[in-house]
Amino acid sequence: MSRKDAAFGRDGLEADYVVVGAGSAGAALAARLSEDPTVSVLLLEAGGPDKAMELHVPAAFSKLFRGAYDWNYDTVPQPGLEGRTVYWPRGKTLGGSSSLNAMMWVRGFAADYDEWADAAGPAWSWDALVPYFRRVERTADPADSTQGADGAQAVEHQRDPRPQTSVFLAAAREAGHPVTPANLPTGQGFSQTMVSEHRGGRASTADSYLRPAKGRPGLRVLTGAHVRRVTFDASTGSATAGAGAGAGAGEAEGTGAAPRATGVYVDLDGITRHVRARREVILSGGAVNTPQLLMLSGIGPAAHLAEHGIDVLVDAPDVGANLRDHLVAGLAPAAPGGTLFDAEKPAELVKYLASRKGMLTSNVGEAYGFVRTAVADAAGMPQGLPDIEIIFAPVPYVGEGLVPTPGHGLTVGAILLRPRSRGTIRLASSDPAAAPVIDPAYLSDADGVDAATMLAGLAACERLIDTDAMRTITTGGWVQPDGGERMTPEERAELSMRRYSHTLYHPVGTARMGTDAASVVDPELRVRGVSGLRVADASIMPTVIRGHTNAPAIVIGEVAADLLRGRR
Repeated sequence: MSRKDAAFGRDGLEADYVVVGAGSAGAALAARLSEDPTVSVLLLEAGGPDKAMELHVPAAFSKLFRGAYDWNYDTVPQPGLEGRTVYWPRGKTLGGSSSLNAMMWVRGFAADYDEWADAAGPAWSWDALVPYFRRVERTADPADSTQGADGAQAVEHQRDPRPQTSVFLAAAREAGHPVTPANLPTGQGFSQTMVSEHRGGRASTADSYLRPAKGRPGLRVLTGAHVRRVTFDASTGSATAGAGAGAGAGEAEGTGAAPRATGVYVDLDGITRHVRARREVILSGGAVNTPQLLMLSGIGPAAHLAEHGIDVLVDAPDVGANLRDHLVAGLAPAAPGGTLFDAEKPAELVKYLASRKGMLTSNVGEAYGFVRTAVADAAGMPQGLPDIEIIFAPVPYVGEGLVPTPGHGLTVGAILLRPRSRGTIRLASSDPAAAPVIDPAYLSDADGVDAATMLAGLAACERLIDTDAMRTITTGGWVQPDGGERMTPEERAELSMRRYSHTLYHPVGTARMGTDAASVVDPELRVRGVSGLRVADASIMPTVIRGHTNAPAIVIGEVAADLLRGRR
């Protein structure tokens, strides 16, 4: 038997570790595990290879929406948003959503991770995770000792930002906001965005982790591999969610040995095959697909599984619950010219291909900043922490990125950083090919704090737009809301929030980790009630950070690799 046969079995469908999902966390996890030459890792990705040019040209990311590299999800109608459904793009290719996102590298605040530690123990605190951020990051000109300089993931200055971006930062100073370097653990104000790019091109985790690992004999990557469910040792019985804080890899309460994951069923070239895991299966499908797969595998709310004829392996009510996402509402003042509206002109393509310069290097969200509104004080949010992120784009980002840019304009948007509203991921059917039911329940909190915070954030956007600095790059008209010049600022804010808001693409929490028995995974990311199964992706985040989720998702992949290798 050849070395390859020994590593992956004669059919190539057996490995020590089977990782489901080649996204931000999964790619990092698989690459790190494969550093051990004695270990075999099989990485399964439902999408295809990341070949399309649009995957690598930064400003082209919205061209990928509703396409072959997108899971193409939509929410259920949202009562708080005029009954609209909201489009949720999710990456379906090598690199996952790191191949589809806006490349903003925004780590959040140290306090965000200390909240994780409150839920899941000190190993998830900011101080404990700083070495992992440093391991991940290859930051150009680090501004803080917590930023890595020689890691796997390129984090660079924008290659060719639009002139309007520096004007926006001047407006922030004029409005009394501090302008600081990006990614400070405390005291961060407004910043030009650091981006997950390298020399003007996107740097996804496929670029940063998988390509450097490509030649390792212990790593095999299968694309077009849609996983149907996890398989378990048939000799073990069912378990309950109340199995206790240590039941993630041990025995389930009252049932004897916990069911052990043995692999996954996966569709390959139209044929369902059994991929076998000698040691463990790790789910890295993200905050939508991971809870869906857990439920398809019999781990989830028992009554909901029964509705779809799925045998209950573990009654785990929190699977698919606790969904949190960042909602963004943008104001788009008209501009006289020079914006990314011109990015598709032939001259810009020539410039990009010749020198990796010009508008096509833009990540669109070229600046951002954090503010604390009066609502935060009234709602009792801890002092010194923001409740709104303001994002700036030198283009009108309208129609959820699904429509052509209508003209020259800018976007100044408010992001709800710590939503109180909680949503769910649920099964539409027992068919693994059916899209899950996504209900983020935007602006549904009973006390109305989420809506009040958004309106306060949009008022802060209005104040920025009304500065002397911003008046030099706007015309006084509005691209969005349409007819905005005939409205009061309050009317513009209400309409923007209800009619035009959309996701900022940061869903988390649907397989939350914790020390409590009701959590889906324990602090070592082991799924409670079974053995041999872990989760490593944004679904395990106990709370959503005051930042963007790509960076911490990669860190979760790195942590998971150390847990599996016994290094933590």
